[in-house]
Amino acid sequence: MRWEGREGSDNVDDRRGKGGAAAPVMGGGILVLIIGALITYLSGGNPLQFLAQQAQNQGQQAVGIGQNDPNAGPREDEPLFQMSRVILKDTEEVWTRLFPKIAQGQAYEKPTLVTYDARVETRGCGNAPSSTGPFYCGADNSVYIDLSFFKELEEKFNAPGEFAFAYVIAHEVGHHVQNQVGLLSQVQRTQDNEMSVRLELQADFLAGVWAHHAQKQYQILEPGDIESGMNAAKQVGDDMIMKNAGVRPMPEKFTHGSSAQRVKWFSLGLKTGDPSKLMDLFELPYEEL
Repeated sequence: MRWEGREGSDNVDDRRGKGGAAAPVMGGGILVLIIGALITYLSGGNPLQFLAQQAQNQGQQAVGIGQNDPNAGPREDEPLFQMSRVILKDTEEVWTRLFPKIAQGQAYEKPTLVTYDARVETRGCGNAPSSTGPFYCGADNSVYIDLSFFKELEEKFNAPGEFAFAYVIAHEVGHHVQNQVGLLSQVQRTQDNEMSVRLELQADFLAGVWAHHAQKQYQILEPGDIESGMNAAKQVGDDMIMKNAGVRPMPEKFTHGSSAQRVKWFSLGLKTGDPSKLMDLFELPYEEL
């Protein structure tokens, strides 16, 4: 993916190396913590006890983490940080141009990207350990990501590549677009798995729309990037995650969509680049998603 030497966003709150309270959080993008709770539930255990134990573990691991050391050298994840800034800048420019077309002329309000490690405190969505994975908080219009997730994406989810990481960030920004048009809160209030799947697939579609326009404007894609993004969408499907955890896939428990569904809607956004298709997911019968 071509990103080096390009301008990054200033809408970044870098909290790497800084302390914060440790506590569980509900909500997010690729929720590793929630997956663990789901597996506990499906296995007959108490998911609340699982979450409490994870929060306690995070608190124990956090001991001794303080402010950045002014004498420390460059961070190993600095290239990822700079790449994330460039990706965010690309989403800002694409959605500033496209958003008024889907929101009756309303201007796009740029989100903040919060980078952190170990744990983070949000303004309205509670506190989160890094095991939560990347997530979006609608209460403060912020995308939260521990940059170590890039390594987890490669090693745990078998989804290597810079464009795979860009897909993750663009997906979370997709939730911000949903929030700006008033859809996110409506769906979240329903607490319905089917609606949650539609919401997540729509965020995949919006990530594809971003990639379509970023490619047209900046030629960001290199050979293998599209395959990398498609593979990432496949690997984070609910059925794939359940299989990898040794659990039989149960569609009635899906909250983000199957691998095939996630690839389908990301591909559609990438192919068409048409934000006017935003609501198609909510008009189709569920079995046709």
